[in-house]
Amino acid sequence: DALPIFDRVGVDVIQLPQIVVVGTQSSGKSSVLESLVGRDLLPRGTGIVTRRPLVLQLVHVSPEEQRKTVTDENDPAQWKNSRHLAKGVEAEEWGKFLHTKNKLYTDFDEIRQEIESETERISGTNKGISSEPIHLKIFSPNVVNLTLVDLPGLTKVPVGDQPKDIELQIRELIFQFISNPNSIILAVTAANTDMATSEALKIAREVDPDGRRTLAVITKLDLMDAGTDAMDVLMSRDRKS
Repeated sequence: DALPIFDRVGVDVIQLPQIVVVGTQSSGKSSVLESLVGRDLLPRGTGIVTRRPLVLQLVHVSPEEQRKTVTDENDPAQWKNSRHLAKGVEAEEWGKFLHTKNKLYTDFDEIRQEIESETERISGTNKGISSEPIHLKIFSPNVVNLTLVDLPGLTKVPVGDQPKDIELQIRELIFQFISNPNSIILAVTAANTDMATSEALKIAREVDPDGRRTLAVITKLDLMDAGTDAMDVLMSRDRKS
């Protein structure tokens, strides 16, 4: 089972095993995460969409387990148990936020809307970011037990009402999570960009210079220029030291 993370709420750095997804804005981070969940549940849009860390715990449940109950749904201690199930759930898949207590979400569009609402509640509507995470559990027979962290995409230029130091704020937030030696870094890079200048790989190398806990994920292969391919990267023939 994935180790539970909700017992560490309020701690600045979560020193527990987790997969941290890092990439620039519009690099395809959301698609990578949703492919692991098997459902569309993350907000989409232009510019910076992820503005708070999303700590997403996937919990595999069998059909028999879907109808199990727990003693007290409102007991925060129950969130320490990664096998914590909900009372009388008939749906095959459902979600549960820490901040909404015992409310269950069987509609994944509603989960997306709740992420957007909770983001704006803390971060406002001016495209600013916050280091306060959103905690979400997804229970499904179609997932494996994993803890994932989605972070704001790396950016260089502030837009709209964003603070001028938005790049620094995002980098510091990313470092909070990837500096954890127990984390695995998914460095997401679009195939139509130069891997040698990948911001995701550069920031990963700052905490993991040997690449022992970094996995490069190449997205948007369909957008590569005609006559080019990513075989050198995929076959590790283009690895830069």
